[in-house]
Amino acid sequence: MAADLEEKTNRYGDLLAEALEAATVAPPAGTPMAAAADECYEMAASYLEDGRHFRAEGDLVNALASFSYGHAWLDAGARVGLFDVPTDGHLFTV
Repeated sequence: MAADLEEKTNRYGDLLAEALEAATVAPPAGTPMAAAADECYEMAASYLEDGRHFRAEGDLVNALASFSYGHAWLDAGARVGLFDVPTDGHLFTV
């Protein structure tokens, strides 16, 4: 069971890092929607860092939760048009 948690945590961490690299802000700069996209991106990036910290401390449950929450911020932002994201592949549910 612990091996499954470790594998899943690592996979979700990698997935979030890859998704952050793939997402770009869609709304024009200087608009309220661009500001919202920036905030969502910052939240996702912060959860990635939190997850990495938890993983380094051996707290895989909180690491996995952090990676999952971070990806949710990106997925939700992509759904409402805050991010341009790849529509094929495994990174986003758009």
